[in-house]
Amino acid sequence: MLALRRASNPIRGQLYHRGAFRAFYAKSGIPNTCSDDVVGIHMPIQVIFGRCISSERLYFKTSVHQNFSLPRRGLSSQADSTNSQEETDLDDEFSDLGTPIPVDATEEGNPGEKSEMESISELEPFDNDDFKENSLESSSPNKLELSDTETDTTGEDTLKKGNLFKLFKVVLAATSRSIRIALDKWVEEGNPLDRNVISYTLAQLRRRSMLVKALQVRKWLEANNHIELDERDYCSHLDLIGKVHNLQRAEKYLDSIPESCRGEIVYRTFLANCVAVGNLKKTEEVYNRMRDLGFPLSVFVCNQLLLLYKRLDKKKIADILLLMENENLKPTAFTYRILIDIKGQSNDIAGMEQVVEAMEDEGLEPDTQTLTMVGKYYISGGLKEKAEAVLKKMEGGNLKENRWVCTSLPQMYASLGKIDDVERVWEVCQSNPRFEEYAAVIEAYGLLGRIPDAEAIFEKMVKTHKLLPSRCYSTLLEVYSRYKLFTKGKDLAKRMVTSGCNIDGFTWNVLVKLYVDAGEVEKADTILHMACENSKVSPMFMSYITIMDRYADRGDIHNAEKIFQSLKQAGYEGRSRQYHTLLKAYVNAKTPAYGFRERMIVDKIFPNSAIAAQLVQLENFKKKLHLLYSIELIQEIW
Repeated sequence: MLALRRASNPIRGQLYHRGAFRAFYAKSGIPNTCSDDVVGIHMPIQVIFGRCISSERLYFKTSVHQNFSLPRRGLSSQADSTNSQEETDLDDEFSDLGTPIPVDATEEGNPGEKSEMESISELEPFDNDDFKENSLESSSPNKLELSDTETDTTGEDTLKKGNLFKLFKVVLAATSRSIRIALDKWVEEGNPLDRNVISYTLAQLRRRSMLVKALQVRKWLEANNHIELDERDYCSHLDLIGKVHNLQRAEKYLDSIPESCRGEIVYRTFLANCVAVGNLKKTEEVYNRMRDLGFPLSVFVCNQLLLLYKRLDKKKIADILLLMENENLKPTAFTYRILIDIKGQSNDIAGMEQVVEAMEDEGLEPDTQTLTMVGKYYISGGLKEKAEAVLKKMEGGNLKENRWVCTSLPQMYASLGKIDDVERVWEVCQSNPRFEEYAAVIEAYGLLGRIPDAEAIFEKMVKTHKLLPSRCYSTLLEVYSRYKLFTKGKDLAKRMVTSGCNIDGFTWNVLVKLYVDAGEVEKADTILHMACENSKVSPMFMSYITIMDRYADRGDIHNAEKIFQSLKQAGYEGRSRQYHTLLKAYVNAKTPAYGFRERMIVDKIFPNSAIAAQLVQLENFKKKLHLLYSIELIQEIW
């Protein structure tokens, strides 16, 4: 642990160069919330660990300028805007997005074969929201221990699995409005409704990012008392509310949970949801509440804090590591991956290698996810030979035996310009490819600029499978977005509508960026609104920022303020990025932002260097306006 804290020390004084990695990875078209933060290192409320670093609470000390005046809330712009006919047409065009394709309720699941619907679960799409910065969090093994009722139970034999599949098919075939009726009918007909059936159904819904339906099933279970609910059931329900709606509704539900079931796992779940949306204030508030309730500090909680501070305040990383050392908490493989990611983001390759060595010294062999991360940072750092050594280690002696690495290798080989190796990996998979392997190769061909090859792989997938996860569409959409192929992207989006695939936050984000890159910001704004209203899944942070940034470039204060308020309503608070972007709108409009410092005080945001410079510019605008007003007044008097 001492070695880890020493390795984290350089973080305090480094600038974070992220552009190379963002350009390398296939997600370059959609910058993540951490890597694209051009404002710089955040300077939020200072956190002091009371008494000593291992104390039970986190205390807050706010540092503000003494000359700040009383806060004044509300928009700084009162401009008006109306929807155009084009936006109405767009609403009609995408009105069915997020509605899954109906499944024939009479179709029986074949116990001896992998059905079409089961095979979809092999691709685990990016979850919500949301605020997932990179593959570190989207593929984390450190996920919430939700409950036995949401573990994908396969049963003792294939016949049992076939029976489990029946309820899932009923839920999948039902519309959002008819799920309760379908479930009531399932019970009335005498079908089984035990924890195994519920487990399988909810697990499959989560895997497809069909969180709205999963939440409806949870609400039905809780309202009808068909099973005896325990703490993990409430935990699952809480997690779904946080992902589908917002933290405010999740917290309200938490307070309604019976006290006997309101234990550590429930608070850990809510803490993780606070981290997922990057709400610093609420995360630390929940942490203090957990300590007040006497819950022991766990590695899970520390890992969540590390994730949060990795995004918002890297200066606190060493404090959390010291806290873990004082509490005798041993780092997990996930802890090391977070630290590797931090060092890689800061372009500190030597520090990253030290963390890997410390991990191996603890007897933890880097897994595929860790090696993938290390390899990507080697590539972004221009260390081709080291990257190739990592790729060789990932492949092992026989790629067919190590099939699971085929989802990571294509993009990495593509970033090195190794077309032959991309095709060699695809050759291993193409006899019976899984969805994630399709997506990986499409992404790789996109990086190489081989658009026809990427399209050919996609069409093969469409012909092979009746129903595709949204991740498969969004991967090709990203390729079109990267190369400004707006017409092709729009046509593919229409195919998504007709296919009836479930649309997640990540796919909405791709659609937003596609229209923004085509210069149709208003249409992108309409799509974002539809994502909130139609799919009922919270859009990603970058979906808002992408649109807000274009409005700011135009000096469109009204619409920038509108997106700013939408960000707060969606639970994305406590980040300097949105304030920086909003101020850019005022700067470009050459309009003073009256009361902006006070707004930041209320929201507990301390200006970083970039925001401070913007505020100075706006102060100069204010002085010029006062001077012009004075001159006009003197002229009127004379």
